Amino acid sequence: FLKFRKKGNVQHLLHQFKYNNHPEIGLTLGRIYGKEIIDSKIKVNYDLIVPIPLHPARKERRGYNQSAKFAEGLSLSMKVPYTEEACVRVKKTSTQTKKSRVDRWENVKDVFIIKDTSLIKGKNIILVDDVITTGATIEAMGKHLIEEGCKTLTIICLAEAQ
Repeated sequence: FLKFRKKGNVQHLLHQFKYNNHPEIGLTLGRIYGKEIIDSKIKVNYDLIVPIPLHPARKERRGYNQSAKFAEGLSLSMKVPYTEEACVRVKKTSTQTKKSRVDRWENVKDVFIIKDTSLIKGKNIILVDDVITTGATIEAMGKHLIEEGCKTLTIICLAEAQ
């Protein structure tokens, strides 16, 4: 949806959203982007929106999962249900921000599990993340969804790092 540049307006906005307790930013941006997707007339019938899960300790400290707030906004405007119950993050990882692509992949390759395969098997899934830099996190989670039988996988992110 957005382009993330160091010291840019999007970085400032997303830092407010992610680190300064402003979940309403994710909801609003999700609603706006969801409306744009609907208005674009893309012909896909989505069944479920799944946000990248946060480790429970990080979610408790932050108070919310930023990807889930964005997913909730998308859900409201696209009229597609979202769930945080399909998958979990089972390992707490260090931040990805200073890691290379290879280190990012190593950091996340075994941290996700599908908690309830009945929610995703045979479904057209939208996988949502807040910021995609190298794609390691979304690739790791997407791999699990595909292996567990989702029918199609679409990726939506709030911002792509430049």
